[in-house]
Amino acid sequence: MNKYLKTIGFSKLKKRSELRNILEDVIRHYDEKHIVEEHEDGVFAEFTKFYGNDCGITVCGQYEEENRFCMEYYFPFFRGTGVTTQEHVVMERHTDKESFAGACDDLRVGVTLIFYLQNPAQYMLEKTKGSIHPKGHPLTLSGLALEGRIILPVLKNNEEVRVEKETYRNRTNLIAAARNGDEDAMESLTMEDMDTYSMISQRIPHEDVLSIVDSTFMPYGIECDQYSVMGEILDHAVFRNSMTGDEMCQMTIDCNDIVFDICINKADLLGEPAIGRRFRGQIWLQGQLNF
Repeated sequence: MNKYLKTIGFSKLKKRSELRNILEDVIRHYDEKHIVEEHEDGVFAEFTKFYGNDCGITVCGQYEEENRFCMEYYFPFFRGTGVTTQEHVVMERHTDKESFAGACDDLRVGVTLIFYLQNPAQYMLEKTKGSIHPKGHPLTLSGLALEGRIILPVLKNNEEVRVEKETYRNRTNLIAAARNGDEDAMESLTMEDMDTYSMISQRIPHEDVLSIVDSTFMPYGIECDQYSVMGEILDHAVFRNSMTGDEMCQMTIDCNDIVFDICINKADLLGEPAIGRRFRGQIWLQGQLNF
């Protein structure tokens, strides 16, 4: 049973039979259906049903003889809003099933973002038609959080906010130049990291780390699409699962200058979200390619 089902409101699932009934409901009363007929192993089908605001369950599988659908896998999802990044995305199929992982190098983060693709059937259709653009397609990222907490923001005045944004912009430009072989940019980044290390070493004995680090976006654990994030809350809302009645908190956060949406079961969220406060937690990063 996928442990992230509780993030979209299915926290009380205990038995496989209960899950089987929900998956059958998705297949029979779907909101979206995509078919890939020219698939090498047969007819691939994707059924999607929403159980809340932009969140639900997707069931994927293949049609066998006598038009009988055979489920291969399922996953809970939460679709984000807007466009997170325009950077080039590389897609790769998972070994054990017809699902995909995407990788994107966004200079604002400094690490390769690896995510679970939410719309595999659309991607397969576009790939079959040869419609995949060489420069890629806009990507919308989102996250499902098993647990998280709300923490207070770092106290900053308007000048400090302006300087921080300018620093982010300069660092992004330096990283881009360094990737193109600019030795001066590499040296500047090295000196900047040394200055940061020196600053942290001086402040950490007297301050809490959360007052020094404003936001984070770091790989978490062994699985490649799991991340530990901390970012400023830009917007938030609470919705209910239409089947179970569980409350879900959905937040838009700014993390390392990347804006994306997060969904978490309200029972697993410690603290009261508010605009300007920060969210901290571990997420399963998902993404949707906008064709």
